[in-house]
Amino acid sequence: MTLTAVPGLRVGHAEVPGGGSGCTVILGPFRGAVEIPGMATGSREMDVLSPWHLVERVNALLLTGGSAFGLGAADGVMEWLEERGEGFDTGSVKVPLVPTAVIFDLAPGIGRPGPEEGRRACEVASNGPVPEGRLGAGAGATLGKMRGMEAASPGGVGSTSRPVETRGMGEGTVGALAVVNALGDVVGKDGKVLVGGGAGTVTGGFPAGTSTTLSVVVTDLPLSRVDLGRVARMVATALPRAISPVNTPFDGDLVFVVSTGERVERVSPEELLAVGVLGRDLLEESIRRAVSADLRGASRGPELDP
Repeated sequence: MTLTAVPGLRVGHAEVPGGGSGCTVILGPFRGAVEIPGMATGSREMDVLSPWHLVERVNALLLTGGSAFGLGAADGVMEWLEERGEGFDTGSVKVPLVPTAVIFDLAPGIGRPGPEEGRRACEVASNGPVPEGRLGAGAGATLGKMRGMEAASPGGVGSTSRPVETRGMGEGTVGALAVVNALGDVVGKDGKVLVGGGAGTVTGGFPAGTSTTLSVVVTDLPLSRVDLGRVARMVATALPRAISPVNTPFDGDLVFVVSTGERVERVSPEELLAVGVLGRDLLEESIRRAVSADLRGASRGPELDP
């Protein structure tokens, strides 16, 4: 099962003409929080995920390639949502809220996602299993760049989910999705490199901000925005368990955690811990799935030696 096993959301991918970059939309609405462990993040509308923000729920999340240029793809998502009457009601117009984060996949001859790709991702979004591999926001993703781009391996999108039963909140589902475009290598539970160029000697040749892992963890459990923020902090510990090195000056790592649940309930610390640990484990698995050899054939982007 993938992220869409969580009730109340849809996921869609779109690529630029010719491939090599794209975007992935997660349609809500949902309450959310964000944890930003990276040092070179490119983003938009992060403030609406603050527990002190006036608006309780956002309408979608967008993960996109194209670095800062790709932030414009959110305009297409907003237009699509507005046409369907979704957004925060200001009294005169509804304003869709779409927190957006980017990876760096800029390359000569490769297009950058814009409003057209954002709209197309919404149009194809569904609650079916999320396609994984080198597509959507992961179409141009790479990893293992410590020895330079010539040693890089393909990155991509991975997702998984699992049902959960809690004593106080009842039954629910937790799902995760990762777009892996890391400077470091993806490692197994034993710490050995699964995909990447190996740590070796850092050769450089990559400017700051040219790598990133974007992560989303979703549940339908009735967590408040404050508790979602607590879970986000726990979930973010998946990154150093699955990527090495991580959260570097060259990575803009970011973790969204959201709930599609309509109600909010008081949650015990023990239950919060259980959700956080499960979310961490699922995110680890999603990161490794994103670079699985079985999924690389989904790419329409440039081919790289594994």
